[in-house]
Amino acid sequence: MTVLEPFGARLRRAMDERGPLCVGIDPHASLLAEWGLNDDVAGLERFSRTVVEAMADRVAVLKPQSAFFERFGSRGVAVLEKSVEEARAAGALVVMDAKRGDIGSTMAAYAESFLHKDSPLFSDALTVSPYLGYGSLSPAVALARESGTGLFVLALTSNPEGGEVQHAVRADGRTVGATMLAHLAAENVGEEPLGSFGAVVGATLGDLSSYELDINGPLLAPGIGAQGATPADLPRVFGAAARNVVPNVSRGVLRHGPDVVALRDAASRFADEVSAAVSGG
Repeated sequence: MTVLEPFGARLRRAMDERGPLCVGIDPHASLLAEWGLNDDVAGLERFSRTVVEAMADRVAVLKPQSAFFERFGSRGVAVLEKSVEEARAAGALVVMDAKRGDIGSTMAAYAESFLHKDSPLFSDALTVSPYLGYGSLSPAVALARESGTGLFVLALTSNPEGGEVQHAVRADGRTVGATMLAHLAAENVGEEPLGSFGAVVGATLGDLSSYELDINGPLLAPGIGAQGATPADLPRVFGAAARNVVPNVSRGVLRHGPDVVALRDAASRFADEVSAAVSGG
């Protein structure tokens, strides 16, 4: 299997060259309607192709949400495969937002679906859920190391329901979310310029100073734009770790479609605002 340069190194370079921004590809029914598209495979394909055309040669990361493709069955997955292939060919890193989580051979199969070089859905990184225990992710961690890909592990998510699990306190006095961050920091020890094992941490969560967010890995941060957070919030929420934040914007950019120029302009504005915020400019 061809081994890529580690994901963390590739991500750091992409963020430095293109700006630290992740744009979601979220073709849900209401957004297709806003674009004047039908909620069918043809609309899905038109939407996805337009986003890739507009973004893939200029943003650091594109993040397709696999569920919005899977709901159309095999034809939707075929559109996803093509979108991933074309986005990576144009220079964007692709984070597959599939939030997979299981144990043993099933977790290994999920990892192979997205992180094996020969898979039709091969992506640069995958979102995963650790809530069967962090150790359940071992097959994905091993394959990511082998293939030069990365993981984004759900740690402190932006949905209000997440707190009942992630803020729960363990017997050792540490919260579950803090435990996940500590596991990731251990995976990234000694990696330069950035580790390949990141956390999902919501930009809408406010003061997170009680958490050690500097895990020497990337922090995928949903919540910018439609969910209410702004680029200016990043230093307050993430502190010294803000330099490694990859803010995810979906509707805040996608609502400007289907016009390609408008999509590009919106993404450029967000990227500039994020860069200015995290650099203190």
